[in-house]
Order: sequence, then structure tokens, then C-alpha cells
Amino acid sequence: MPEAIMKVFRGISREAGEFKTYKVPVEEGMVVLDAIHYIQGFLDPELSVRWNCKAAKCGSCSAEVNGYPSLMCKTRMDRFPEGQEITVEPLKTFPLVKDLVTDVSWNYEVNKKIPPFTPKPDADWTFMQEDIERVQEFRKCIECFLCQDVCHVLRDHDRKDVFAGPRFFVRMAGLEMHPLDALNRAEFLKDHAGLGFCNITKCCTEVCPEEIHITDNAIIPLKERVVDEFYDPVLMFFKKIFGKS
Repeated sequence: MPEAIMKVFRGISREAGEFKTYKVPVEEGMVVLDAIHYIQGFLDPELSVRWNCKAAKCGSCSAEVNGYPSLMCKTRMDRFPEGQEITVEPLKTFPLVKDLVTDVSWNYEVNKKIPPFTPKPDADWTFMQEDIERVQEFRKCIECFLCQDVCHVLRDHDRKDVFAGPRFFVRMAGLEMHPLDALNRAEFLKDHAGLGFCNITKCCTEVCPEEIHITDNAIIPLKERVVDEFYDPVLMFFKKIFGKS
């Protein structure tokens, strides 16, 4: 049976932690999470990892495999050449708890600040199928936070103080494009969510396990709405004459 060389991060801090090397027998159909479970069961029971469904639907087992943000349960072992070392480390954007477990609670605090779905008064709750399909893609998000991890604004510049991140632009796009929602979140997107910091690298779309077109279908349309609201010269002229409303 072939063996994989796994280098797994261990420790309770990034500064004091280190990579430990394990040899794991590889069977057909194995994924990286299977290898981590083998290490836990037979080599190092103190290894900490977060997981739940092993079906790529809970988003719990996010990690960086060979430096690439991935779901461990969706990353097959046979994609790596035999003999190649496979590094597994925690998401770099969030504080480390232990080993492969990070504290992603900041995301839920951001979520609380988003103006919620507010239906139009006396709304007619029948609408076109194309309107449903437009927002349905955004409901596929499993909150693995891989897009948050890979985003350079959060990863390289740590601007959690001013930037909501791709996951929450997806959520706000789903609200803004809902045919029955009555709120205008352009000001929130501009002044509180930091939409202007995104420079459309599409790295968030690349790592999304649900293949949501985050950049094209969520972020760019939101940017267009903010530009129309605050920077369109014709609209600014009419606002100046007739008021904001």
C-alpha cells in the first residue's frame, strides 16, 4: 500500500507551532480528511481538527492544503503525485485555536450588522422564476470561509475593521437582488462593508467549493449599485435639486 507524507501544523500559536511529519497509508478514494483521521486514530490522538459532515456541505473542515484554501473532505489524495509531501495547515486569516482549528467567530459578528431582509409594504408574494434563479445561487454558500481566507484585504492587510469580505457581499447581493426587498444597502456597502477595497482579483470565486460566481454575480453588481448611488453625475445633479429622496 502506498504511503503519503503528511506535514501537519501542530501548536496553539503560529509563532510557537511547527509542522510534524506523518506517514499515512493511502487507499483508493481517500481524501485529506481521511488522512487526518488516520493520524488522529493511530499516530497522534491529540491532533485537533474541526469537521462534521464529510460531504462538503457543512464547511467545517476548511484548511490550507499545500498552501491552497480547501475543504479537506473534498480534496482527494490521488491528486498529489506519489512521494510529494502534503502540507496541511490552518486558515491564515483567522486566529488560531489549536492545530488545524481557527476561530472564525468574527464572521458571525459581521453577519449581525447587515441590514436584514425587509419586504416591501403590501408586497405581492408572487414573482417571476428568473428573479428566483437570480438569487438562488447565493443561497448555496456553506460558510466555509475559504473566500474570506484567500481575500487579500483580510489575509494580507487584516482589514477586518473596515471590510466585510466576499462571503458577506454574497449575502448582501442575495438581499439586494431579491424582488421583494425594500432596503437600499448602498450606503452600508460603501461606508461600513468596505466594498471599495475589493479590486476584483476573483480569487474568492476560484476557491469556492460551491462554485458561486462571487465576483461576477455578486461583487461587481454591488459595485455598480454603489457607483450609481454615489458617483453618477446625473443622479447627483437631480439629488442636489430635488433632495436625496
